Amino acid sequence: MPSIGLILELGLIAIVFAGLPLGYLWKKPGYSFFQKLNWVLVFMTFDLIVFGAFTRLTDSGLGCPDWPGCYGASNPLHAINVIVQAENTLPSGPVTVMKAWIEMIHRYLAMTVGALIVVQLSLAASKVKSLGREPLFGSIALFLLVFLQGAFGAWTVTLKLQPIIVMIHLMLALGLLACLTAYAQQSWQEKTSTVRTIRIKPLPAPLLLIAALVLFTQVFLGAWVSTNYAVLACPDFPTCLGEVWPQTNWSEGYTLWRQLGLNAQGEYISPVALQTIHWAHRLFAIVLIVVLGALAWRALQVSTPAIASLGKFAKLLLGLLALQVVTGISNVVFQWPLAVALLHTAGSAALVFCLVRMSYWASWKSPMRLKTVKPL
Repeated sequence: MPSIGLILELGLIAIVFAGLPLGYLWKKPGYSFFQKLNWVLVFMTFDLIVFGAFTRLTDSGLGCPDWPGCYGASNPLHAINVIVQAENTLPSGPVTVMKAWIEMIHRYLAMTVGALIVVQLSLAASKVKSLGREPLFGSIALFLLVFLQGAFGAWTVTLKLQPIIVMIHLMLALGLLACLTAYAQQSWQEKTSTVRTIRIKPLPAPLLLIAALVLFTQVFLGAWVSTNYAVLACPDFPTCLGEVWPQTNWSEGYTLWRQLGLNAQGEYISPVALQTIHWAHRLFAIVLIVVLGALAWRALQVSTPAIASLGKFAKLLLGLLALQVVTGISNVVFQWPLAVALLHTAGSAALVFCLVRMSYWASWKSPMRLKTVKPL
């Protein structure tokens, strides 16, 4: 169990880190503080996802093998002697000074997001009279989600990077990004306002839902590739080890509850299982391109000058798809370079953000015309 002193020190660090964007927002003119905070949370969560990928790709996930501190300390400086001793004992092992700092910076960023959501929750509670209860209930759900995300972050360390835990940790982070984006784009209107704006919603919600499910599936497959380090299981493209359809072992490859690098029987996972994991992600990418491409095309067709932003997000969606194709192939051809792998993860998070933003113009009903109505 972490000591009270350690928890207080980490809490103070979270307050200091959260105070930096809060101070900036307080002085920045424009939208309300509440709106600005919501969008800063989206930005911070996106950064957290990318830095989490950097932590994983540099093998820094166990840079501090305990949680929430680092060898019982709030930062690696206070545990430098223990870390250096572990590094000298096993220079190529999971514990080095650099990896310890990378892991703790990742935790600091996560704590910052958590602290900012607490501030968001407090603001939503203070605005119940003017905005209603919906923002408060939404913020409570976000707080519970980030709490769950933190729990999986702890289990990622304590269960020694077990693939299913690491994958859920990543999926929850993307889910948090989606929920924060959906929350931030809401036009919470004052109850006392006499003006109500009705948006044009020409995008078919069923098509957007299908696209979201396909993206979720592909992210799951990609996360499983990454957490099992199966990126180079097929080191050539477009074939896999020179075969159009490589040998596969689906049961071994997709046994979810097992240790890193091992199969369900506790033996080393076979190369064929790793090929299967890689090949599934590569094949389903074709489905993703077709479905998201169709969504982008549809959005461009229904976009009008009144909703030019929808067309912009459709073009962004096409650009992100192209980025994912290029970085996905480059990861194989150039043997998984760090910068390209980070871009691939960032592209996945950006696709999630893009789809949620496009949902702003989606409807299950017939398209609505944009108009402003004023009660008599």
